[in-house]
Amino acid sequence: MSDSTSLPPVATVSCGESLRTAPIVIRRFGLEPYNPMRLAMRRFTADRSADSSDEIWLLQHPPVFTLGQAGRAEHLLEQRGIELIQTERGGQITYHGPGQVVAYVLLDLKRRNLKVREFVSLLEQALIATLRRYNVSGQTKPGAPGVYVEQNGDLKKIAALGLKIEKGCSYHGVSLNVDMDLAPFGWINPCGYAGLQTTDLAHLGQLARVDEVGPELADSIVAALNRHKESDD
Repeated sequence: MSDSTSLPPVATVSCGESLRTAPIVIRRFGLEPYNPMRLAMRRFTADRSADSSDEIWLLQHPPVFTLGQAGRAEHLLEQRGIELIQTERGGQITYHGPGQVVAYVLLDLKRRNLKVREFVSLLEQALIATLRRYNVSGQTKPGAPGVYVEQNGDLKKIAALGLKIEKGCSYHGVSLNVDMDLAPFGWINPCGYAGLQTTDLAHLGQLARVDEVGPELADSIVAALNRHKESDD
């Protein structure tokens, strides 16, 4: 998607009584270059009004390394021809590539009465709930955002999280490894942690397609937001 291209048609809308609960518009993209999507998220967030709906964008990226706002370049060990892009999100370095579902979560956190730490926990729990649908047990790790799984006695990362908050609204989001080439993760210190191992659903024996997992992840995020709303009332 180029920076001037309009957004794709709405694929799914969850219904509700107010903007605080819904609608959350879910848009499905394809394999999209990273930087145009980053610019589109920034533009969407800058142009928001009190009446703007919240959205989740589902997509994949071609191979790219992304570095967080305060990221340190020394965490890129080998570039091997893969583009490195500096971003405004939090966190250190990560890798995106085909076979990984990315969910960009564009929410008005103030309207939903969500604090940033609550939002991070909500997204992690949504990722864990998605993994549970594939009989995979995910867990969080104190001080290291994202979701991890035990495999062959080791704790490996299967999902990453990085957000940017501007004027109480979020963009960027989460990524979940489905069935991808994991080698590029070995060319970085993932999320700034030397020696951190990664995995995906395929390596855990769960064969799935990104276009299946993406909507399930979006459903899990919407469900977690609805639970937060109910507990907050």
